[in-house]
Amino acid sequence: MSTNQPAPTSADGAAQAVSAPDARQLRTVLIAVCVALMAVIASVSGLNVAQPDLAVEFGASQATILWIINIYTLTLAALLLPLGAIGDRLGRKPMLITGLVVFGIASATAGLAPSAGVVLGARLLSGIGAAMIMPITLAVITSTFPEEERGKAIGVWTAVAGGGGILGMFLSAALVDVASWRYLFVLPVALVVVALAMAVRSVPNSRERSGRSFDTVGALSSAAAVVGIVLALQEGPEHGWSDPVTLIGLGAGLVCAVFFVAWELRRRDASLLDVRLFRERGLAGGSVTLLTVFGVQAGIFVVLFPFFQAVLGWSGLLSTLALMPMAVLMMAASGLAPRLAARIGSRSTMAAGLALAGAGLALMALIVSVDGGYLSILPGMLAMGVGMGLSMTPSTEAITSSLPPDRQGVASALNDVTREFGTALGVALLGALLSAGYRGAIDGKLDGIPQGTAATAREGVANAVEAAGGAGPHAQQLLRAAHQSFVDGWQQAMWAGVIVMAVLLLYILTRGPQNPSPAAGAEAETAEALPSPVPHD
Repeated sequence: MSTNQPAPTSADGAAQAVSAPDARQLRTVLIAVCVALMAVIASVSGLNVAQPDLAVEFGASQATILWIINIYTLTLAALLLPLGAIGDRLGRKPMLITGLVVFGIASATAGLAPSAGVVLGARLLSGIGAAMIMPITLAVITSTFPEEERGKAIGVWTAVAGGGGILGMFLSAALVDVASWRYLFVLPVALVVVALAMAVRSVPNSRERSGRSFDTVGALSSAAAVVGIVLALQEGPEHGWSDPVTLIGLGAGLVCAVFFVAWELRRRDASLLDVRLFRERGLAGGSVTLLTVFGVQAGIFVVLFPFFQAVLGWSGLLSTLALMPMAVLMMAASGLAPRLAARIGSRSTMAAGLALAGAGLALMALIVSVDGGYLSILPGMLAMGVGMGLSMTPSTEAITSSLPPDRQGVASALNDVTREFGTALGVALLGALLSAGYRGAIDGKLDGIPQGTAATAREGVANAVEAAGGAGPHAQQLLRAAHQSFVDGWQQAMWAGVIVMAVLLLYILTRGPQNPSPAAGAEAETAEALPSPVPHD
């Protein structure tokens, strides 16, 4: 439904009426929400490059450092749905502005923190602010942009969401190398200031006007489900899948998820999220695609960084720079995807993207070698970047278009939760496959190496490289064994990714969003050729 006209106000939950913005204001709105989104995305992985610095600064254990990193994403994922729904009710502009203020204060506090405890608390508060910002950025786009412009705007948003993490890692690594870990928080604070100034002036307000009560039980159970499952996925690779914390978290999360579904089915029109909508091809296909694509992307990063740093011996800054070609193509393809979807349909565009991404994984499995180095994986990375960019934008649009205008905060939050779940799942599964493949391969390559050194080498390729420094005459043998074993584990993880992408491709081809009819495609092309009549204030 086009949003050119003011949205009607009615008792059944239509959005508050707002005047249609002109083209200049639309550009400003898009820039504002993308800058705000960039602040959130850059903070997800930025601290990963500063783990040693944090440990030295505060004398903190590795467990504490991991909690400082993970508490942000855990809080963000848990609160996306509840805060997205609250933003729909209270107004998207006030929620965005409040979230930016909370996020900015928390980021500044973390940068100035005198202890690890203060950093941990600030990161928790940052996660709350981020959960207020992230779903609202996309909801503002879907509720503000007219239908003929909405796909392009979502493409830009998707490009920032997909490539912003890599750009954030690169800038973070550069700041840590040339200055201090504390400067990592200068970037999000600066982005917040810019987004806040633009949002106050240009972002229009919209909100739900229904008389229904807020689904508090659904909000609490959804948050509990997300916390339990994501916590299990984060703790499993670190402490083991049989660890009590992992098992309790997974069990509690699954129980809360089942309760949430049953409760939402009972609530019907007053639910936080109408789970019956997952019967629709668009919502189901878009959600499954984003879950898988972001899972594979996150899992690939788990594989790539040890390859760059432990196998090729690169610095953190050079390693993140090596990811930029993939990020640039991903962002470019995300911008191209709406035009392609208008011509051949969302399902065909998503399928083409998934086929390219799967081909990229296969290339990285077939060509990778220690001697070939970076050039042996670059073609696969480029194919993956294009494929993921093409598949993400129509998937996001399929999700947001499946819910009514007054529930766009919830739709956007669902889109974001899917991404967070996929990321956690991909890191856990592909990371586990890589580790298992590495250990299985290196066991037969350590003959003659002292038992203690061999035991250290079995823990991982980075451990093996460190142990080689004290292995004396066995150093070169140990390095060769570790590097080759890592490549063997890499190939196992890549082929698993290929299988997952192939299954997803078949699903989208048979159950994905419907492609438009030829007549609809012709109308879309005609609409693109004509100037867009955007009313002025």
